[in-house]
Amino acid sequence: MANALHASTALCIHGITVDLSKSKTNVKSAEVRINKHSPIELEREAKKSLRWTFSPPMVLLSGDSFVLRMHYKKHFRTKHEDVAFNLDDMSRGYNARQEYIKLHEKFSIVVDLVGNTSTDQVEHSVTSGQSSEPTTSGQSLEPTTSGIFQRCPRFRILVIGKSGVGKSSLISQAFGVEKEIVAHNKPGEAHIDKELISSRNERFVLHDSKGFEPGEEDNLEIVRDFIDRRRKMSSEHQLHAVWLCFEIPRAGGRLLETGTEEFLKSKNSGSLGNVPVIVVLTKYDMLIERIQRALGGSSLSDEAYEELTKKNVEAELQDTCIGPLERFAGANIPHATVSTDEDYEGTLTHLIQITEKCVSQHSASEASATASIAQHFASEAAVMTSIAQRVHPGLKIKASIEVGKKRYWKALTSCPTFKNRKMWDCLHVLHTDIVNVWNFHDPHHYLHSQEFRAMMTNIVDKIEVGPTANPKKTLAFGLSMVGTIAGIVSALAGPAAPIVVPIAAGAVLAKWAYDVYQLSHPALQRFMAYIIHLTLVLQTLFIVSESQELTRRAIKLAVASYLASSMSEEVLTWIQDYDRQLTVLERADRDTMNKIIEVMQMYEINAAQISEIRAKVPPVDLLSDEPW
Repeated sequence: MANALHASTALCIHGITVDLSKSKTNVKSAEVRINKHSPIELEREAKKSLRWTFSPPMVLLSGDSFVLRMHYKKHFRTKHEDVAFNLDDMSRGYNARQEYIKLHEKFSIVVDLVGNTSTDQVEHSVTSGQSSEPTTSGQSLEPTTSGIFQRCPRFRILVIGKSGVGKSSLISQAFGVEKEIVAHNKPGEAHIDKELISSRNERFVLHDSKGFEPGEEDNLEIVRDFIDRRRKMSSEHQLHAVWLCFEIPRAGGRLLETGTEEFLKSKNSGSLGNVPVIVVLTKYDMLIERIQRALGGSSLSDEAYEELTKKNVEAELQDTCIGPLERFAGANIPHATVSTDEDYEGTLTHLIQITEKCVSQHSASEASATASIAQHFASEAAVMTSIAQRVHPGLKIKASIEVGKKRYWKALTSCPTFKNRKMWDCLHVLHTDIVNVWNFHDPHHYLHSQEFRAMMTNIVDKIEVGPTANPKKTLAFGLSMVGTIAGIVSALAGPAAPIVVPIAAGAVLAKWAYDVYQLSHPALQRFMAYIIHLTLVLQTLFIVSESQELTRRAIKLAVASYLASSMSEEVLTWIQDYDRQLTVLERADRDTMNKIIEVMQMYEINAAQISEIRAKVPPVDLLSDEPW
C-alpha cells in the first residue's frame, strides 16, 4: 500500500467499527459523512460496538472529506461530535492487518482498508461495482515507518518560556513550521493541553506553556500535572521532551524565578519522572554583541580577538546561567545556547542533537525497565525526534539507518519478504521509508509520486550502465563537496530557465525493474545504489529547500545537482568495489548493511558545511513550479 496519497493513488475502505467497550459515554448512534453524500448510519452489532461494511469498498481520493459524526445523549439532550480523518495519515499509518486505528478520548475507531490502487483501477471499481485489488500478488509490502507512525505518529514536546523569550522563532526554525503556531496566543497566554499542529510538519506536535512568572505559582502545578498525566497515557500521547527557555540575562541579572527553581528541583528529585528537560538559553547572538562592545576596539589579530570573545562569553554564561542552573538541577542538566540569527544556525543543530540524545537515553532507560513491546515503542521516540526536526540532515540519515535496520536493510541479499516480488515493488517500500524519514513539507506528495520513483530507478540504471568505475580512484568528499554543490546549484538554478534533469521523469522503467527479485550480484548492487542515491539526493534537497513547500522544480534541482557532482559516480565506485570482494552472497547481509551505512555517513554534510553552502548559493526561486 502506498505511503501517502497523491493524484494517482486512492484509499479503499472496506469497513469502519467503533469500539465503545471502554467508554462511559451514552452513544446513541454514529454516521459516516463522505464529502457531500448522504450520511451512512452505522449499525449496532453489540451493546458496545457500531459497525458499517462498504460493499463494494468506498474509494477516497486525495482531498476527499471523511468524517465520523457521533451522537451522544447527555442530560436528556442529544449532542454530536465530529471525528475527522486525515487521509494521508491513514495511508501512512495502517498496521499489518490493513487496519487504521484512531484512538479517541472516549472510544477507539478501526477502519478496515483494502489497499491503494491506481486512478484507472479506481474508475473501473466505481463503474463496475467491483472491489479494487492490490496491484501486486499477495499482501502489500508494509513500510516500516507505517508501524512507527501508527504507534508514535508525532514527536511531542512541551516548550516553557515567558513571552518575548523567542519561542516562536525557535520552534519555527527547528521544526520548519510557521511562527504563528505559538504566536497566535495573546502575549503571556498559553494553553498547555492544546495540541499545536502545523500542516507544514505533521510529524510534530507542540504544547506551549508560559514561564513561571512571579505571582503565578499556579502554573508550576499546571506543568507538573501535565507531565504526570502524559506519563500515564498510551505511547502516541506521551511527552518526549521539554524545552525550558530563558533569555540569557545581562551581567548581574537573575536567570531563575522562584517557580523555575522549584521546577528544576522537582526534576532533580525525580518527581517529574524521566522525561528529558533541556534548558534552552536564547538570544546568544545578543550576548556576543554585548561582550564585543565591552571589549571595544582591539589591536589583536582576528583569531586572537575571536578567542578572547569566546573566553569572555563562556565566563559570563557560567556566572549568569550555568552556575545557577547546576545549583538547582544538578551538574548534569542538559543545556544549549541558541540564536535564530542565520549566522548562528549551528546552535539550533546543537540543540537538536542534545534533544535527540536525551530522548534516546530516556528511551533506553525506559526500555530497560519494561517489557519488550514497550522497549520497541520507546526506541521509536528517538527516531521520531529526528524525523520531526528540520535543521540536521545527519539525524535524518541516522534515523533512516535505524528504520532500515529494523527490517529491510538487514536482509537485502536474503530477504524472504522480497521473494516472488518484482524489483519495483521492493524498491517501492525502500523508497517510502526513506522519504518518510526526511519528512519534507510536500503537500502534493511529489516525492511519493510515480514520476519521482521512476526517476530514481532510472538513475540507478543510467549510472550502472556507464563506464566501470575505477576502484583505485582517489575519491573527493567531505569539505571539498561543499564548494562543488554550491557551484552546481548556482549554475543550474537560473532565474527563469527550466531545470533539465539528465534522467527524464515518467520515462519507461529499466527492464530489470519488472524482473522478479532473486539473489544475485546485480540485484544487490541495485538495492545498495537506490538506497544511497535516494538518501544523498534528499540531503541535497534538504539544503536547497530550507523547509519551504516542495515543488517539482526544487526536486529537479536537487537531482540535477547530485548527478552533476562527483558523488553519484563515487558511490558506484564504492558499491562495485565492495561487490567484487563478495564471494558468498548468502552470508553478506550484515556486511552489506554496514557498507551502506559507511558510504552514507561518508557523504553526510554537517551543520557548518550547510551554512557554508547556503552562504555561497544565491537566492533561488523554488516556489515557481514546472512540469517534471
